[in-house]
Amino acid sequence: MAKPGLKDFVSAKIVDGRVTEDDVITLRRYIYGDMAVSLEEGAALFRLNNADLNYADTWYELFPEAIGDILVHQAVPEGYVSEENADWLIEQVTADGHICTRTELDAVLHVLEKAKQAPERLQHFALRAVANSVISGEGATRSGAELKPGVIADGEVELLRRVLYAGSGSRGIAISKDEAEVLFDLNDATVEAENAPSWSELFAKAVANYLMAMSGFTPPSRDVALAREDWLNQPGGFDGGLGGFFRKMFSGGIGGVRDVYEERDPFAERGAAMAAEIAANEVVTEDEASWLVNRIGRDGILHENEKALLRFIREESPNIHPALQPLMEKIG
Repeated sequence: MAKPGLKDFVSAKIVDGRVTEDDVITLRRYIYGDMAVSLEEGAALFRLNNADLNYADTWYELFPEAIGDILVHQAVPEGYVSEENADWLIEQVTADGHICTRTELDAVLHVLEKAKQAPERLQHFALRAVANSVISGEGATRSGAELKPGVIADGEVELLRRVLYAGSGSRGIAISKDEAEVLFDLNDATVEAENAPSWSELFAKAVANYLMAMSGFTPPSRDVALAREDWLNQPGGFDGGLGGFFRKMFSGGIGGVRDVYEERDPFAERGAAMAAEIAANEVVTEDEASWLVNRIGRDGILHENEKALLRFIREESPNIHPALQPLMEKIG
């Protein structure tokens, strides 16, 4: 439960209308005085954040750090976000009716990036929040700068990239179908906008990852992880955790997926099995091709970003499904 005095301190700060650097130091003492952070203390921090006060810069460091400590570092096993805690976080973020302010989104992304595994819906929630902000021009931005409705700027591309390649949700590895759907919705909604060039590349590679890279792999469940936690953390393992491993993997396209396994001798057997699965999934299947044809044809327009996606698939896939041939012919 929240420590004695914390609730009164938060109430006083809300009345005061600001949180100074000294206040942040005091909050740290309240929260970390016993080397643990509780859900009740996290709720107190959300209450303070939702008051929309004038905050010292150090507040933007404390808030995501504390939420991450609650949901990731103090979890059992450490690093695995439970279904209940994911529900708690989504409830806290949406409690004030404003979906993912700058600080709240930082907290959600901090949890996703630090966790070894989290419920897929938490990552989907973050992705949808960013997409909604881009379309509406309201909500979370990385820097707090104003958004232009219906335009994807470089800052929003990086936010989307952070959500997509966070090392925990969406089964920890491949882009999920739900996430690919969100990206298509976002692409359709901004087709006539002057989007950042980096959006086209992210869209193509992320959707291609869903279609081609690892559509069949599932990481260890929480129950299995209880017995294998030492294996996941042993020296010489994945540098930077699973998130760092897969961010490096994705950075080189499908070829990078294979290359990164060759660097991990301690995981050679596991890597070989996963590489074989990647090779099998690299071919776009009939179901995947049908989904892509229907998704691209939904608004009756073949967008430039969709053309970029098709070119990427044509370059990377060893075998193009016949259902995609009419689309491939359109891009020349």
